[in-house]
Amino acid sequence: MKAQGRIARHRDPKDLIIDAALFSPQFILYFLFTLLPFAVAVPIIFTSRTDFLDTAVRFVGFDNFQAIFREPLVRDYLPAVQRTAFYTFFNYLSVYVFGLPLALIMYEYSSRFKNGFFTVIYLPYIIAPFGIGMMMSMLLSSDTGSLNLLLLKLHIISKPIEIMDESVARWALPLVAGWKNAGFNMAIILSGLLSIPRETVEASIVDGANYMQRLVHIYIPQIIPSFIIATVMCLLGSFGAFDLPVGFGGMRGNNAAMFLAVLLYKMGFAGSAMQSGTLAQAITISIATYLPLILVAIGLNRLQKRFSE
Repeated sequence: MKAQGRIARHRDPKDLIIDAALFSPQFILYFLFTLLPFAVAVPIIFTSRTDFLDTAVRFVGFDNFQAIFREPLVRDYLPAVQRTAFYTFFNYLSVYVFGLPLALIMYEYSSRFKNGFFTVIYLPYIIAPFGIGMMMSMLLSSDTGSLNLLLLKLHIISKPIEIMDESVARWALPLVAGWKNAGFNMAIILSGLLSIPRETVEASIVDGANYMQRLVHIYIPQIIPSFIIATVMCLLGSFGAFDLPVGFGGMRGNNAAMFLAVLLYKMGFAGSAMQSGTLAQAITISIATYLPLILVAIGLNRLQKRFSE
C-alpha cells in the first residue's frame, strides 16, 4: 500500500493534466445539469413560489410536503404514482420478455445476418420517445389511422382501436416502451453472456448438460449483474418517463398517460392556463418521490458490484 501511495504521489504532471482534461467535460455537465439544479431546487420547496417569475415569494416551511397529501393535489398525485408504478412493473417485465430471449438468440446462433438483426432490434431505441408516441397516435387514430384501417379491412377487429382511450393506452404504453427498449436491454444482457468463459459452457456441454440446464445453472447466475443494471435503468427511466406519455396524449386529456413526470411539468411549468399546482409543490413531489428511488438505485449498484467480484 505504501508503494502504491508513493507511485500515486510521483505521477507525471502531464498524466494528471490528461486525466483532468478527460474528466472535466463529464464533471462540468454533471455539475450544470444535476448538482446545480438540485442546489437551486432544494430551497424552493420551503417557499410558496408558483413559477420562476414569481416575485411574491414567502417562506412556508414544510407546508408543501403536507399539501401533496391533501386536496386538491392528492387527487392528481396518487393516481399519477399508481399509473407510473403500473407502467414501471410491466416495462420491467419486458426486460425478460424481450431483452433476455433476444440476447440468448444473439449469443447462441451465428449467422451472416447477425449484425443486421442486431441493428434492426436496436434501431427503435435511438428513435425519440415523443416521435414514437405521436407515430402510434397517428397509426391508431380512430378516423384516419392506417393501422386501424388495415386491421378493419382484414376483419381482425370490428371497430377502430382508439389510442386515446384509457383502457387501450394503459396497456399500450408499457408494450411500446418494451419494444423500444428491447435492443438496449438485449445489449446489456448480451454483454453479460459474452463475459462467461467459453470453457465453462463447453465443459457443461461435454458433461451432457442440455440447454435449459445451461441456462439455469450457468447463464443466469453469471448475468445477474446485467439484470441489476437493467433494473436500475428501467426503474429510473420508467419513473422519469415523459416524452412517450406526452406523445400518447398525456397533455391532451388522456388520463392513462398522465404519468408522474407529466404531472410535475403541468404543475410547475405548463403556464397559468394549464398549471395544476405551484413550482414549489412540483419540486417537493419530485424530491419526495425520486429520492427513495435514487437510494434504491445506489443499493442495487452496490449489489451489482458484489456479484461482479
